[in-house]
Amino acid sequence: MQYLNDLFEDYFSKVYMPSVTVIDIIEIAIIAFVIYHVMVWIKKTKAWVLLKGITVLVAFSLVAVLLNLKTILWIASKTISVGVIALVVIFQPELRKALEQLGRRRLISSILPFDDNKDKGERFSNRTINELIKATYELARTKTGALIVIEQDIELTDYEKTGIEIDALLTSQLLINIFEHNTPLHDGAVLVRGNRVVAATCYLPLSDNMGLSKDLGTRHRAGVGVSEVTDTMTIIVSEETGKVSLAIGGELIRNVEGEYLRNKLTYIQKKTIDVKSFKLWKGRLKNERKASE
Repeated sequence: MQYLNDLFEDYFSKVYMPSVTVIDIIEIAIIAFVIYHVMVWIKKTKAWVLLKGITVLVAFSLVAVLLNLKTILWIASKTISVGVIALVVIFQPELRKALEQLGRRRLISSILPFDDNKDKGERFSNRTINELIKATYELARTKTGALIVIEQDIELTDYEKTGIEIDALLTSQLLINIFEHNTPLHDGAVLVRGNRVVAATCYLPLSDNMGLSKDLGTRHRAGVGVSEVTDTMTIIVSEETGKVSLAIGGELIRNVEGEYLRNKLTYIQKKTIDVKSFKLWKGRLKNERKASE
């Protein structure tokens, strides 16, 4: 036993234990805060998909280092400088937006919560689900074309800017009125964030998937297109047939029944916890409370 004690004492006497001061703790807290917010920002943009691809390349490079694959390492060393420039070019819109948000952000309010009102771990309320289903199948019954994009983790700010701001509590009457023929807002997509319709007449990227049926029009291709580059769920009502379709993850699910749509909405409703600690508009907060009742 004495031998083991001497062995441990000898081992730990050679281990360097740095002295930690208050300044070191403050630096660690600041770095952790910055890294956390950078990761949250990346996850809410299209850069998250690109970041996962970069992670795969980094893992592949580590394998090449372990196996001493000299040719691959030589190629990687020659392209790394070009890769850094390419990343700046690819992420230029996201980086610019991040700097703009940093200039507008209230850092104290983002650290210290001033409002005890928290979201209940849901993207939207049960009432919003009912209103979405009611509006969808009322539009389908009258063969009124509709394109409703439901935001999840990746924010749709870029697409929101292409339309007309609504920022209203989501109701079936509002959605039906938006997509009514010969009205200023009926053309394009409606964006839904939480319990609110944030914008209408928004333009979406069209899918170039050659596997989609040729009888599908622009509305369906736009729904699939936005689901290919974001994590949205898009409800599509055909103007020709009145059938309801869902676009999720680049795939189109056709002839959707009401119960299936309800199950999908319920699934994404509880998939994440998004806590909002600071509310600027008391009127909006009041409306959101009513929506959750």
